This record gives sequence, C-alpha cells and structure tokens, in this order.
Amino acid sequence: MVLTDPVGDMVTRIRNANRAYHEWTEIPSARFKKELCKILKREGYLEDYKVERRGSAEVIKVKLKYGPNKKRAITGIMRISKPGLRVYVKKEEIPKVMGGLGAAIISTSRGLLTDKEARQKGVGGEVILYIW
Repeated sequence: MVLTDPVGDMVTRIRNANRAYHEWTEIPSARFKKELCKILKREGYLEDYKVERRGSAEVIKVKLKYGPNKKRAITGIMRISKPGLRVYVKKEEIPKVMGGLGAAIISTSRGLLTDKEARQKGVGGEVILYIW
C-alpha cells in the first residue's frame, strides 16, 4: 500500500488512538513526522514519543496525554494542507486556532513552527494542521 499523504495518515492515527483512549500509537517514521511530534510534545498535546527500530524500518511510538478523569489533551486535530490542495499563508494571514487556545503548525523557511512562533519571527508558509 502506497500512502499519498503520510502526514494525513499520522494525524488520523493520533486522532483515532485519542478517541479510543489508547495509551500508545505507532506511526511509520520520517524526519518531518519526528519534527511534528517534537512540536506537539513541546506544546503539551503529547506525553512523549520515541523512535524504535522494527527490522529495517523505524516507527515513532507516540504516547498520548490524558489528564485526570481521562480528560483528553487533544480535543481535535485536523489536517489543513493536503496533497490535492496546498494551503499557504502570508505572515499577516497566520490563523488563530480556537481564538488562540489551539495551535496551527506551519512549515516555513525556518522549519516547522507554531502559529505564535511564526508570527514572532514574521514568516508565513504552508499550514500543515490545526490542533486544539
């Protein structure tokens, strides 16, 4: 099976595992996905992640975060820019997710940044996903 949208697959795996209250989910590894996991962990949406070898391939094991009484850290996660329709924004047009309560992950010339970081650095780019 050939994936045409590996990031979309990652978002779907995280969303499904989160809805089912799974502690861990596995994602095929790629450098871009590792950077995404690093940002999601730093922003407090993931508990942790680690890269493991499985034969000749690597997988990213993502530990989902839940609060007291199984309160989800991720309420929603949505892929914005897709292979069939790329979504780019200028620095003045960077979106605020849920009025600033969520985060937009943007691929810029300075790497992957959250919407707040992109605004501070004054750069636009491709909107990868929204998370809240």
